[in-house]
Amino acid sequence: MSRYLMLMKKIFIAVFAVSILLLACAPIDLPTLEPVTQIPFYVTDTPLPFIVPVTETPMVLPPVTDTLDPFIIPVTETPTIISITETPTLISPTKYWDVYFTDPLTLNNENNPAGSIEEKLIALINSAQSSIHIASFEFNLPRVADALINAKARGVDVRWVTDNENGLDIDSQPNRGQFTRLIQNGIEVKDDAGRSALMHNKFWIFDKQITWTGSTNITVNGIYKQSNNVIVIHSPEIALIYEREWEELWTAQLGPRAPSTISNQWAILNGNAIQVLFSPEDKALINLIALVNDAQVSIRFLAFSFTDYPLAQKMIERAQAGVDVKGVFETFGSNSPRSELKTLWCANLPNLHVRQDGNGSFLHHKVVIIDNSIVFTGSFNFSSNADDNNEENAIIIDNPEIANLYTQEFEKNWNQGSDVTAGTFTCE
Repeated sequence: MSRYLMLMKKIFIAVFAVSILLLACAPIDLPTLEPVTQIPFYVTDTPLPFIVPVTETPMVLPPVTDTLDPFIIPVTETPTIISITETPTLISPTKYWDVYFTDPLTLNNENNPAGSIEEKLIALINSAQSSIHIASFEFNLPRVADALINAKARGVDVRWVTDNENGLDIDSQPNRGQFTRLIQNGIEVKDDAGRSALMHNKFWIFDKQITWTGSTNITVNGIYKQSNNVIVIHSPEIALIYEREWEELWTAQLGPRAPSTISNQWAILNGNAIQVLFSPEDKALINLIALVNDAQVSIRFLAFSFTDYPLAQKMIERAQAGVDVKGVFETFGSNSPRSELKTLWCANLPNLHVRQDGNGSFLHHKVVIIDNSIVFTGSFNFSSNADDNNEENAIIIDNPEIANLYTQEFEKNWNQGSDVTAGTFTCE
């Protein structure tokens, strides 16, 4: 055999072997997985491992018996070794969130917004480039109205959905009138079409990139007198979830018959699971009870309104299992028969403690903190009205750093509160 044919034979055998190896390493087409339909961070069952079975015996290639002449490139110079003289800088993931709390003891002057939640909101309004879509319960802050009017004037799409009874219907009352100003300057404002239930949301979406939510109404009382929180998420994925809900509200798809997209209402940001829930279509209370049921170490809560008995019972069960449970109720209404303060207080467990708040206005939070890691917050009160009738939102985040900030807020309100006065309740 000529040297040329021998060389061609060797090349063919080598190419054939490499092709077989490449085919064996090619990726396997797997079926598209459906989105997780539960909150991804409270699932307690570990899924079975996904194993791709081998259905055929792999082909064994015959050994190559002819040896090719080695092709060696001689090294003519000593290689240069580059030493590393500095420790490389580790780039941390970009922070995707901001958390703010009102401070009625020190930031209580409505004429001086410096350092307040109002100042943070106006900064976001002023930086918006394309859209500001709002679903917020009530409104009476002139500086925020000014900022929105300026945004509209520079071409930003500004639109607001509010409640009828607590929004447009009372806008002619003293110290109101800001919705009228918005409308007079070309900003569209709609209410919840005369429903008896509340459009109780407090969320804003900026440029379909940033979402602002929490318990804070954009009012003098909400920002300068009450105890409230705001969480801001810088994520187009989360903003898209809220935009979809906002479009439903804008087109009057309201109440329990509104479409639920709960299976698509979660994301993983920097390794943190985030779930968004809307009421009444998503049945947020069931999800909150499931979170509480998974608590292993601690449960902390701040509650403006807590009238749901199953949620209270689940907290008692976790306390009986050894979980440390503490909560602060808004004092107003907490002594009423509908409140679950009595249920929890009368449980009389050594690791279950409840207090009434010390804010002369309102403790308006709707917060649960699980195991120093998971935070549930939003406009959602712990009640059947919030779950069955009102337009509400809740966001659940598994992030210990955020949980630590909310725990600090809890401790502040706990220390300002007071124990239930002996004799307030008669326990059966």
